[in-house]
Amino acid sequence: QVQLVESGGGLVQPGGSLRLSCEAPGIMFSVYVMGWYRQAPGKQRELVAEITSGGTTGYSGSVKGRFTISRNNAKNTVYLQMNGLQPEDTAVYYCRAAYYILPTKNYWGQGTQVTVSS
Repeated sequence: QVQLVESGGGLVQPGGSLRLSCEAPGIMFSVYVMGWYRQAPGKQRELVAEITSGGTTGYSGSVKGRFTISRNNAKNTVYLQMNGLQPEDTAVYYCRAAYYILPTKNYWGQGTQVTVSS
C-alpha cells in the first residue's frame, strides 16, 4: 500500500511562510498529477494547488499569487511554498497523487496541520 508522507506544517504568525513537502515512495512519481488539498474544521476538503507530470500548475483563487507548487521527480517529492499566510489558511493540508490513465490510481497522505495565528 502506497503511503504519501507530508511534512513541514506548524504554527506561524500571519504574514509568515511555510514550506510543505510530500514524499511519494514506491510509485512512478513522474507520471502522476500531484496535488495539495486542505480541510479546515467544519469544511469540506478543497483543492489548493496541482501540478501535472509535465509541470503545468494550477491554483485555487484564494491562494494564487501566495502559494507555489513544485516537484522534484528525482526525489519523488512535491512541495508547497506558502507565503503571506493568513488565519483563513489554517487547515490540515493533504498531499494527493493521482494517475488518470486506466487503471487509475489515487493515493493520499495522512495530512499535516498548518495553523496561522498571532
